Amino acid sequence: MTGEIPGTDPGDDNDDTLARAGEFVVIDRLVAGRTQADAVTLGPGDDAAVVTATDGFTVVSTDMLVQDRHFRLDWSTPHDIGRKAIAQNAADIEAMGARATAFVVAFGAPSDTSVAAATAVSDGLWDEAGRLDASIAGGDLVRAPVWVISVTALGDLGGREPVRRSGARPGDTVAVAGDLGRSAAGFALLHLGIEGQAGFSELRQRHFTPQPPYGQGVRASDAGARAMTDVSDGLLADLGHIATASGVGIDVDTSLLDDDRRAVAEAAAAVGADPWEWVLGGGEDHALAATFPGALPPGWRAIGRVLDGPAKVVVDGGAWGGNAGWQSFD
Repeated sequence: MTGEIPGTDPGDDNDDTLARAGEFVVIDRLVAGRTQADAVTLGPGDDAAVVTATDGFTVVSTDMLVQDRHFRLDWSTPHDIGRKAIAQNAADIEAMGARATAFVVAFGAPSDTSVAAATAVSDGLWDEAGRLDASIAGGDLVRAPVWVISVTALGDLGGREPVRRSGARPGDTVAVAGDLGRSAAGFALLHLGIEGQAGFSELRQRHFTPQPPYGQGVRASDAGARAMTDVSDGLLADLGHIATASGVGIDVDTSLLDDDRRAVAEAAAAVGADPWEWVLGGGEDHALAATFPGALPPGWRAIGRVLDGPAKVVVDGGAWGGNAGWQSFD
């Protein structure tokens, strides 16, 4: 990576490169002045961090973002990229019914990357982690041909049982917390270079920095959720994981998703797309989807029901002929 990066100041004192400053000098700058969350009893500075768990069980998830596959430097600022890296990992912890407590982050970048850009990524990581009362407990900094951010998220169940994908039962209500279709709409607008009205700016920002419904994973668990997942690949694709793991059918009722359709309808018209493709098949919103045997907790809305098997997902009682979601190796 060369040249000026969005969201960094070329005149900043940190506008040295990673190669000139050196790994450990940069790491010292990235961790200086940071305050660790209560769950982190030992942060950066030793060979490993120490993170507590109230009941002795730790929920662990990892995910990786690669430049030009998961983000673009000509679209997103380094700060936004840092926020996105934390958000998508925190959503996995939420989907287990746990609370994210700490993150370990490895950052790979070309040697001519500016220290200012690396610092902005770190600021974004800490910004998003702070929204969860969590922190960055440690990590690594390496040379790589493009930017790569690998995050390991740690979470605390607080004595709860994990909410798995395999617990859905016929008769359950299928529900969602969070928004659907926004990130996919933002991506389409960015890809086609469409500016348009002010609302389009918000959709583009949703692609840069998703907004998981933090706290709703624990709330769902406390309300008796039987199965849960985050919507990272697309609503139908991720509900398909629940259906397969639980051996049930799931019927999605589009009349219950019309608010999502309306939210992206003007953007869809601007690019000549079907808004339902984004609502049902668009990923990276990192909403939560779960099944409940009884009343839904605040912040959740019904979108369908669980049927007897075989394992499949249908829309309004029939097969969906459109895009069902993201495929990592397409």
